[in-house]
Amino acid sequence: MPVRGTYGFEIGDDGRVVDNESNVNSLRKLFRDGTIINEQWGPGNRGDFDYGGWHCLCHLAAGAGVYRRSTGYLWVAITHSKREDKYLATVSYRDSDGTAMTCELGSSEGRAALNGATPVGYVEGTSRGHISARGVRDPERAFNGWPRQEFDQEAGKNLDGGTVWEHWCTTRDLRPSSPVGDSVLRSYLTLVSTLGGKFVAAVVRGRRSYFHPVHLCALVKAGFISRDEALWATMPKEIPGRAEGLLLEATPDRALEAAAMLLWEPSGELSYHMYKRKIREWSKKENVESDLRGFGL
Repeated sequence: MPVRGTYGFEIGDDGRVVDNESNVNSLRKLFRDGTIINEQWGPGNRGDFDYGGWHCLCHLAAGAGVYRRSTGYLWVAITHSKREDKYLATVSYRDSDGTAMTCELGSSEGRAALNGATPVGYVEGTSRGHISARGVRDPERAFNGWPRQEFDQEAGKNLDGGTVWEHWCTTRDLRPSSPVGDSVLRSYLTLVSTLGGKFVAAVVRGRRSYFHPVHLCALVKAGFISRDEALWATMPKEIPGRAEGLLLEATPDRALEAAAMLLWEPSGELSYHMYKRKIREWSKKENVESDLRGFGL
């Protein structure tokens, strides 16, 4: 199997990272590697990076992909399991009765749902509103003092919350001994093996702050994504207010409603959708080219 980058990520014939245990171990090591990012982890409190990953990971884990088929849209994302406190890579869609259904991305049902569907693009994770783990009650000192329920906010409130802050919490401990953080890491690899490296690049490029440009370069150097994927020549589309309100609910049912409101390219080109509040921080292609050159890539 071909490998890529300094980390030797195993790559499939389609150029995407393979969803296997070797790549899980490499990804865990990478997001815990301070040397490759020149110790530019991003903002955080003391202890946040003792066992946690780079700042960009909370944004990466919160992003989603969208597919389209003749019967409607499909939402591919990391969601919280209803049966136990862990996260899964899932695909959500509407059945023949219009009911929102969610199944694991790697299951036979998940593969069947995507069979014949066309990828249309990606959507930024929420930094306001509800978390996906609705009703969770973490101990006060969980995740280095970042209990998830503190970021479960009403959709109309302009407070830190949503899936980005939820995964800031979960990714404070990526060790195999942390069931929650480990499940997020594994789910994210499953997601990327399906959605591809452009998904990774788009989400990281959504910020020029918090050392995201450094993190993007490190992802290329390590081989998690390719240089061409990092340089994807696209610009984000603004998520309209009505769709934003639905996405802030952080449920697959509302996400499917929102996906149908977003503008997707009829040509089949992929799109990336961002919220208005940070869309001006987008790293343009020329920014990324300069960043990569400065990183020796």
